[in-house]
Amino acid sequence: GREVAKVLINAWGYTRNGGEGSHLKLRWEDPNTGEVRTTVVPVTHDPVRKGTLQSIADDCGAEDFRRFCEELDRCL
Repeated sequence: GREVAKVLINAWGYTRNGGEGSHLKLRWEDPNTGEVRTTVVPVTHDPVRKGTLQSIADDCGAEDFRRFCEELDRCL
């Protein structure tokens, strides 16, 4: 979970928007349109379960889950 959060923050422009303990709430805002996306990442769970990762991908607007995972792996 920490690795997923690091990629979202460092490579994809998400910022911490709360959360404490076992979960981080992350926020992304499109600078051109103002569209806002939020997701919650469980940072104490490694590896993140497939269903949880699918939910994170959906929150991030991913249209292709497999490609999302490939991009995530590439950034690790």
